[in-house]
Amino acid sequence: MSYDPLDPRGSAGDSPHEERFPRGLVIRLFAYLIAGHIIAGFLYLLFLVGGQNQ
Repeated sequence: MSYDPLDPRGSAGDSPHEERFPRGLVIRLFAYLIAGHIIAGFLYLLFLVGGQNQ
């Protein structure tokens, strides 16, 4: 059976889609956010130290 979002026969509570994000997606998003902040902090530190040498 295929899902048609425009089909009025299904009730509002009968959703074939999950309500939560998949666990792997949440872990990957969290890891990317942490890694992105660590890289940004390292670059900030490099510019901060490099700017003091002038």
